[in-house]
Amino acid sequence: MPSDLERIAAIDDPYRLIRAATERLNAAQQEVTELARLRRRVIQELHAQGVSYAQIAEQAGLSRGRIHQIKHTGPAPEGAFLGTGAVTVVTPLRLDPEHNRPMLTLDDMRSGKRLEDLARSFGLAVASDNVSVDGKIDLNRPGLLVICGPRMSEQMRAAYDTDPVIRWERDDLGWLLRDRRTGAVYRSGSQTTPPEPADSAYLGRLPRPDGNGTFLAIAGIHPNGSLGVIDLLAAEIATLWGQVGDRRFSTVVSVAYDPETGEPVRTQLVAPLYRHEDDHEEDHREDREDD
Repeated sequence: MPSDLERIAAIDDPYRLIRAATERLNAAQQEVTELARLRRRVIQELHAQGVSYAQIAEQAGLSRGRIHQIKHTGPAPEGAFLGTGAVTVVTPLRLDPEHNRPMLTLDDMRSGKRLEDLARSFGLAVASDNVSVDGKIDLNRPGLLVICGPRMSEQMRAAYDTDPVIRWERDDLGWLLRDRRTGAVYRSGSQTTPPEPADSAYLGRLPRPDGNGTFLAIAGIHPNGSLGVIDLLAAEIATLWGQVGDRRFSTVVSVAYDPETGEPVRTQLVAPLYRHEDDHEEDHREDREDD
């Protein structure tokens, strides 16, 4: 079989050749980034297990200085919490009632931009997309980071319904998040008396509808909550990666924000980090006990 280089070099049309070479270069750069991330992660894991840099260097055929350098430079392993290679940040379009056309609100634009910047800081290639005004979104794609709640999209609502622990519900006061395990209910500060500049938000990794992978879902009851989740990710992504890796999970984030600017001033997890595989196993144990 000819190599990619030979295949591209054999293209007669110069414009097709340029396009093909550019696409292969982009793919190669993503592969280099992910290989560097993988190498750094394994070195960090070995060192955490008590293996010295000298031992790692000897077994890997590299110098001790090079091993030490790799451990502290290059793409951070926790970037894989967001994805590998390339990701797509998705935000919802809303209907502009004055002009009767789709628009991206400032709050959604701000959340999307910050999530894109965070992904780029880990060496990921980033694209953007939108949930349509009527709520349509193709969730059967790799590397999706979706900032959208159940109100804006029936497809997202169906995806959230697959979560075995954290559920979106609605009552007379509005949307809320319920922890089915503990019974705790999480609301927006706008639903309290008196109202408070606070929100609750969902953070989780959910299965794609086609069953071929997962996607990251972020949604505040209000946009301030989504922005707070991204603020939390920027500060705590290494901890989150260490606890859930790339597995399916969900949790609830509490966000206090400045009432003038809407900017988060304090964010924290208020529900456990539920790993869905663990919850699935627990449900099976309960079913066996019932039998």
